[in-house]
Amino acid sequence: MLEEIAIEDLGVIRAARVPLAAGLTVITGETGAGKTMVLTGLGLLMGGKADPATVRPGADRAVVEGRWDLTRHPLAVRRVDDAGGAVDDDGTVVVLRTVAAGRSRAHLGGRGVPQGVLAEIADDLVTVHGQSDQLRLRTPAKQRAALDRFAGPGHAEVLAEHRAAWTERSGLQAEIEDLTSRAAERSREAELLRLGLAEVERVDPQPGEDVELAAMVSRLGNAEELRQAAQLAHDAVVGEEMETEGSAVHAVERARRSLEAAAGDDPALGDQAKRLAEAGYLLGDVATELSGYVADLQADPAALETAHARLAELGSLTRSYGATVDEVLQWASDAGLRLLDLDDGGERIEAMRVRVDELDERLAGLAARVTVGREEAAGRLAEAVTTELAGLAMGGARLEIEVTPAEPGPSGTDQVTFLLVPHPGAPARPLGKGASGGELSRVMLAVEVALATGADDATGAVLPTFVFDEVDAGVGGRAAVEVGRRLASLARSTQVVVVTHLAQVAAFADTHLVVTKSSADGDGTVTGVRAVDADERVRELARMLSGQDDSETARQHAVELLESSVVGR
Repeated sequence: MLEEIAIEDLGVIRAARVPLAAGLTVITGETGAGKTMVLTGLGLLMGGKADPATVRPGADRAVVEGRWDLTRHPLAVRRVDDAGGAVDDDGTVVVLRTVAAGRSRAHLGGRGVPQGVLAEIADDLVTVHGQSDQLRLRTPAKQRAALDRFAGPGHAEVLAEHRAAWTERSGLQAEIEDLTSRAAERSREAELLRLGLAEVERVDPQPGEDVELAAMVSRLGNAEELRQAAQLAHDAVVGEEMETEGSAVHAVERARRSLEAAAGDDPALGDQAKRLAEAGYLLGDVATELSGYVADLQADPAALETAHARLAELGSLTRSYGATVDEVLQWASDAGLRLLDLDDGGERIEAMRVRVDELDERLAGLAARVTVGREEAAGRLAEAVTTELAGLAMGGARLEIEVTPAEPGPSGTDQVTFLLVPHPGAPARPLGKGASGGELSRVMLAVEVALATGADDATGAVLPTFVFDEVDAGVGGRAAVEVGRRLASLARSTQVVVVTHLAQVAAFADTHLVVTKSSADGDGTVTGVRAVDADERVRELARMLSGQDDSETARQHAVELLESSVVGR
């Protein structure tokens, strides 16, 4: 819901803060006081078009700031996040519009956004009913959704089943069309995979084979250099003959004997002698292995040529299917699975077509049940709205709801149209075109009350904030009381804001705001907004009744209205 609106330099309003609470809030005030500017400010917060002419004379710009409570609107929260804005920890978000000559700026949750983003978010948060405002039920799709909500939980379950079946069928049909349209492409892909797999099978690479062959080629290609290096190392360790004087083994042995001879005087030297003995054993082992390496290493031109040929054969695979043999083997594994998938395309298409036929039969049955539910709900809703209209001084008007065949879709095979017959003998016209002025607001009030009070909402949908302007145009007396009673009834389900001239309507308010104007020296007319209660509220109602807030008769009538509104809720 909308918690508050702050307005600066908009029209006749220099600075005003409009607190809005849950339930029914009415805004009253003398003609020309600036009530229209409050609605204009709300329109700006909803992404409405900015008019520089509304900037207060003498001011550089107009500023409107609002705070929305989004705790029950997760979709709106996601839209704020998508726009880069931030929702406060308490679930509220601040919306800001500035209007200046030639430009307008919008901010959402601290982030500048296009005004269209505000309009998208406000679409689910608020709906304004008035002469120049769009209707919440302005399209057949929204009318159908409203009727579905009114139809109750049983209908909602059937509709959910239909949508799920439709989604599955649409996915299957799209996949069938994709497989069919790409049949030639899939065939070419399969042929290329077969050729590649045949080449891999012919070469028969082994895991890590390319690495081993590369090492072999390096060894065989540098056999003489490797032999010389190993021989030099062998001679340095043990000499040309075992323990040749000057060899590493001979030097270590001499050091060991020297330490052992002195170990009797210091045991620490004995420990070092043991370590030198271990080093001698290690050098002996190295010498033996080097000797074997030199003996085994022989130039083998035939083996080198064979290794080169095998590497070239493996290279034909690694150039096409992977940088290494291991990657080629992984490609072959993936290609085999993909080939199975491609070869299975015909059977899959046939299986999917069978499933589509099953879903078509199921959808036909579900759609028929959805239609029956809508037709039954249409009669109840039309009767409820017509009854509401009778209490709103539109006794000759009635609502008709047509459920007609339409192209199949996720919501069934129906088009829903709300039609208004404004008076006996008049033709039924689409909602919004069959009434004018205040009548239209009363018609929409009747529809919204019927929807809010008669629907058993199984979807958990949250109603938007409703704003009614001129809902009381052309009514008075008992009809005005009925307007107030119905607004109060609607306000039990959601936040309702009403601009009214009738005390009979204002008496039902949970929150009563008064727009006042005064003259300031050199600053023209200044408008303010304040909440009234107790005696102040009685005085405002008396002014609305008689034009005089000090009339005792009017004050008594105002008190009676307040008392009767409590009883009549």
